[in-house]
Amino acid sequence: MTIMCPTCKKSIEYDLNNTFRPFCSDKCKLIDLGAWASEQYQIAGKENEGLYDEEI
Repeated sequence: MTIMCPTCKKSIEYDLNNTFRPFCSDKCKLIDLGAWASEQYQIAGKENEGLYDEEI
């Protein structure tokens, strides 16, 4: 099965032996990790959802 690398959009063969999957390389994997770490990506949701529902 052929997929596109989420970072560089290069077409790659999806292979369970590829330690970088779904990325094409370690470089693309680290670029994606850096984007999460710098908060360029976010998961939608309510701020502080469920953190303070209980009263003490």
